[in-house]
Amino acid sequence: MTRRRQEVSRRAFVRAAGAAIAFPYAAPSGFLGAAGDAGPGERITVAHIGVGGMGTGHLHEMLGKSRGGQVAVAAVCDVDEKRLENARNVTDRKAAAYRDYRYVLERKDIDAVVIATPDHWHGVQTVHAAECGKHVYVEKPACCTIEEGKAMVAAAARNKISVQVGSQGRSQSEAYLAHRYLANNLGKVHKVTCWHYASPVGGFEPDGEPPPELDWDLWLGPLRWRPYNRAYCPGSFRWFMESGGGQIRDRGAHVMSCAKYFTGTDGTFPVTIEATGTAPARGLWDSAVHMDVTYTFKNPDWVLTWSQPGEPVPAEERTPGEAKIERPGYGAVYHGEKDTMVVWGGDGGTWAERKVREWQPPAGAKDVYRSPGHKEDWFKGIRTGAKTIMNIEAGVEVAFLCILGNLSFLLGRKLTWDPVAQEIVGDEQASRMMGRPQRYPYTL
Repeated sequence: MTRRRQEVSRRAFVRAAGAAIAFPYAAPSGFLGAAGDAGPGERITVAHIGVGGMGTGHLHEMLGKSRGGQVAVAAVCDVDEKRLENARNVTDRKAAAYRDYRYVLERKDIDAVVIATPDHWHGVQTVHAAECGKHVYVEKPACCTIEEGKAMVAAAARNKISVQVGSQGRSQSEAYLAHRYLANNLGKVHKVTCWHYASPVGGFEPDGEPPPELDWDLWLGPLRWRPYNRAYCPGSFRWFMESGGGQIRDRGAHVMSCAKYFTGTDGTFPVTIEATGTAPARGLWDSAVHMDVTYTFKNPDWVLTWSQPGEPVPAEERTPGEAKIERPGYGAVYHGEKDTMVVWGGDGGTWAERKVREWQPPAGAKDVYRSPGHKEDWFKGIRTGAKTIMNIEAGVEVAFLCILGNLSFLLGRKLTWDPVAQEIVGDEQASRMMGRPQRYPYTL
């Protein structure tokens, strides 16, 4: 990114990049709080970019917090007019509605944005939001390429914004118990084994015309142009390497996020990555059906493995009144020098085994950070400047694990990673795949 690009004004950015795109609704007057940074007692004015399944969940959550005076929901944005209209109705038509996110970033009264668009949009929209001075909550995985991740970290630091990546598993109540148990009972952790079920096979429909409510060009955004196909969206984008990346970039980003957090290895990278697996033999979806990845870390020395389907640990029986393990199909086993620990899930549900939940800390035991909630932790970051529990650096590190695993799988060989330079070593072809061209004007 050039210096000139960094210094472009918000208004000039919108004019230059998307003046031809319609502005569907005018902003309602008298709805918003005061402009500017949120102080300790002020509401945070937010906008939601992407209001599909996960995005609608975020919107409902934020509207609940708005009734408590924490936030004001000022705008909703989506490239699908039906979803956009539904989101506006959810706000009792008090929020302004936009089809193009750049008009949201143009507004000086908006403090922060919640980005729940498809994965291929996360990097570009986070960088643009940072350049416009907006704090960001962005869904996981943080980025689709290593180039995007580096740009996100740099933009957040340069513009001094608070970013929370949506790996909310770190903020679950049983995640706190697991983190605390590991810190006190496992000793040095030498291996974490993650499991997940296989990816689906699909994408047999012919290309066709997009539905009238969908702006297909804007949905594609930074991706190369391709004809519309029902196999691409909405949720099925996950099964394409360029827009989703399969199970490892979906639930893997959650499970490995918890692994790095519990083991205290945020800020570290593997030195080698080796993947094997099976690609789908038919259909448009091209992410790995079966996959095994080994990540080797140094200083501290430990190994992280990802396996789909792997060897799942059956869900334990829970007594009435205890939170049921609703998604036992993925999780991780933590192998320490003194003990082991099983954690199921890792996203909106994180469940720890019974001995972890029932352990009573003795006098002098180590304590760990207890998140007040993933959104509340983000609000704290906005108000105080404190690092969030899943800050952009940590989120990008986990995304890099997923990206490097997929690159090793695609290339069929082990990769060597330089943790300091954050570059692939000794493999020109793999190095070229750390980034990719983006369609103008949807570029970093």
